[in-house]
Amino acid sequence: MDSKQKIFNILNRAEGVISGETLSAELGISRVSVWKHIKGLIESGISIISSPTGYRMTLDPDSLVPWAFGARQDRIHYFQETGSTMDEAMVLARKGCADFTVVVAQRQTCGRGRMQRTWLSADGGLYFTVVVRPDIPMMLAGLVNLAAAIDMANLLRSMYQIDTCLKWPNDILVNSHKICGVLSQMEAEGDQVAHMNIGIGLNVNNAPETEEPIAISLRALLGRPVPRREILVAFLDAFEKRMLAFDPHAVLDEWRLNNVTLGRPVRVITVKDRVEGTAVDVDFHGGLILQLADGARQTVMVGDCFHR
Repeated sequence: MDSKQKIFNILNRAEGVISGETLSAELGISRVSVWKHIKGLIESGISIISSPTGYRMTLDPDSLVPWAFGARQDRIHYFQETGSTMDEAMVLARKGCADFTVVVAQRQTCGRGRMQRTWLSADGGLYFTVVVRPDIPMMLAGLVNLAAAIDMANLLRSMYQIDTCLKWPNDILVNSHKICGVLSQMEAEGDQVAHMNIGIGLNVNNAPETEEPIAISLRALLGRPVPRREILVAFLDAFEKRMLAFDPHAVLDEWRLNNVTLGRPVRVITVKDRVEGTAVDVDFHGGLILQLADGARQTVMVGDCFHR
């Protein structure tokens, strides 16, 4: 733990003002060094009030800096701005980062969704990627996407009483408006998953509806701002628990129970094709099974799905 982290912990535990002299003595560094570390914490987004008697921290419940995550802080990588949390996570994954490492950003300049579409990533949204190393074969990787969407939808429903539903392959809707999207990248060793990066973009306090009429945010639904850290912590609690005892059957059962795609006419656009039919089920790998106009069935593993 470096001096900056130690200062954060001291101020976080304190009930009142802590003098620079006290911090200097406890850390064994000069008061000038203390101030430099304090300045760095402020620049990283930590709210610290400086006065003639010392320093007092008021931790913003919306802050996403690593030190705010307690025991998880060593696995949290925070960026005020980055091109894509998915790209940052891929670098970390290839270097062997720990399971459940998280990259989170205040904003993304090149956020993306499926089929390389742009994901609007303005201030106020929750944009993060989780690196997972599940002991599963590649053929089950698609279920991890479904699981992430299920867990996020569940927490939005339980914590904020939002009537969420799931749209194949991994969108979360509220009253037909998109509030969250999930994207994944995978690398394999043989027929086993080496790591998966699960990227999630959740509209929290941003206003995506100004540019995307089909989008909605938590703030617009609730009429108030929502602290993003409580969402991320709740998601990680649920998702880590699920992945440590991954049950494909449970994922499929939960997805079927909460989806709005099955039973509807849909159009699925892939990189090379377009398929239309009625969505009748998902297979054991998470693929969408369509019944075509001639009665035949076709399974689509990836693509953009449009309800008709």
